[in-house]
Amino acid sequence: MTDFKATPLNRRQTLQGLAASLTSLAAPAFISQEAQAQDKFPSKPISLIVPWPAGGPSDAVLRAFAESAGRALGVAVVPDNKPGAGGILGASAMVSAKPDGYTITQLPLGIYRLPHMQKTNFDPIKDITHIACLTGYTFCLAASMDAPFKTLQEMVAYAKANPGKLEYAHTGTGTTPHLAMEEFSQKAGMVLNPIPYKGAAEIVQAVLGGHVRLMSSTTEILPLVREGKLRFLATLGSKRTKAFPEVPTVKESGWDTISESPFGIGGPKGMDPAVVRVLHDAFKKTLDDPKVIETLDRFHQPAIYMSSEDYTKYALRTFEAERATVDRLGLAKKT
Repeated sequence: MTDFKATPLNRRQTLQGLAASLTSLAAPAFISQEAQAQDKFPSKPISLIVPWPAGGPSDAVLRAFAESAGRALGVAVVPDNKPGAGGILGASAMVSAKPDGYTITQLPLGIYRLPHMQKTNFDPIKDITHIACLTGYTFCLAASMDAPFKTLQEMVAYAKANPGKLEYAHTGTGTTPHLAMEEFSQKAGMVLNPIPYKGAAEIVQAVLGGHVRLMSSTTEILPLVREGKLRFLATLGSKRTKAFPEVPTVKESGWDTISESPFGIGGPKGMDPAVVRVLHDAFKKTLDDPKVIETLDRFHQPAIYMSSEDYTKYALRTFEAERATVDRLGLAKKT
């Protein structure tokens, strides 16, 4: 039998082998700790950016989602209002937020449009993780009760007789209520004077206060129509609203304009897929919550669910479709 001699080479090989063995023993423990850390999400409150003013209908809907999702997640989901800029401030904040799942935002349709119209600090495809689509707005035209018109046809006739004098309120330059109205105006051959506001709550105050006679907004304002405070002229959706089946759509009134707007929840780019799944499942569950359903019904918003994968595909399609709309209306940013 040959005696083993501890040469420098042998000692080095022995130490390397021992180190490899210790590493292999420690690896499962390390992986287990990493998995445990992921399993703990969420372990603290989550901030949900609401890119609209507090007190408005959009704020109420998103707060209902936040409360319900918080119960499913076991931590508070805290609304954080950041109104202005046509509803894109949530997406803007995503650029600098950590992709840890603790900062998320509503994703209104405008985030796919405004980058074609002006310089933004985010790319809606590259800089955002799409978590889930939940619901959507139906847009409508309404007027003050003392406006000199009672129907959509009368409004168009009045606008043509007074070019540029009829003001209408909308939720911000480049938002869907703005662009839908501009497209309708082009097809109707009328010239209106657009007045931007930060959200539906401010618009309602302006119309009820007599500052503006016409508004392009969402069907969230229909409770005021029911109370006799506003006059409902038309919906911009593909179908009449169930709440007011006697009110026509713009398209069936003779002008080929349809505008509908799904929205959901998103976070920063680079989020852990496991964290995305946790958030997705919690927000999907909210669509079965009676309190959420009641809130959506109150503001005439349908449930429009899309998974993370389908929502991402929708974002790609919509980004390109909005480019075409902006080009057609001559609103593309100058390069």
